[in-house]
Amino acid sequence: MTSDGRRAAPSRGEPVLHDRSLAARLNRLRAGVLGANDGIVSVAGLVVGVAGATASSSALLAAGVAGLVAGALSMAAGEYVSVSTQRDTQEAVLAVERRELAELPAEELDELAGLYEGKGLPPALAREVAVALTAHDALRAHADAELGLDPDEVVSAWQAAWTSAGAFTAGALLPLLAVLLAPTAVRLPVCVVAVLAALALTGTVSARLGGAPRLRAALRTTAGGGLAMAVTYLVGRLVGTAL
Repeated sequence: MTSDGRRAAPSRGEPVLHDRSLAARLNRLRAGVLGANDGIVSVAGLVVGVAGATASSSALLAAGVAGLVAGALSMAAGEYVSVSTQRDTQEAVLAVERRELAELPAEELDELAGLYEGKGLPPALAREVAVALTAHDALRAHADAELGLDPDEVVSAWQAAWTSAGAFTAGALLPLLAVLLAPTAVRLPVCVVAVLAALALTGTVSARLGGAPRLRAALRTTAGGGLAMAVTYLVGRLVGTAL
């Protein structure tokens, strides 16, 4: 509260999502939740489809494990290639920035001041801020203002690959265990209920991390997963009947 009784305005750093490093961590967590969601839907569709064709537990186990391993490796490889490209791009633009700062310091200072002036600061204050930030850490100041990057937070391709594979595996284990551990007579209902509950949870968590409506996200993920299982089950039934 201020001295005249009014509520003080929140400080610039108060909302947690205004903290860039925290926002980045939340984005990585949300990506992990979505990776688990992919594992749930992919392997659930696979084992439900196989269950529609045969009641053999060995066939379900083989299909589920194969789908889990293939999916996790595919996710890891795709994430590694994607993040490696992103990392190469980040390092390339940072290298250009380092060279320009070394060869054209005065021009780079003018450019930085112009960027802050373009954000609404008066020219004199923009120049003062640019000088102070350049003296403190020129590369960080330019990377932030020009590129939206933090030089200390260049992405790790291996970390992204392992995280993606782990999230997919964690999600994929749920439908696989549900269909294998439940009694044969109720394995499909148990698997479907477990998968839909898990999808509702991942949709809700992802929406909360992103600040989106939770109910809509939960309904969307469960509807998508339910449709995938229904289609693969029908395909399994048709294939099983034909064989």
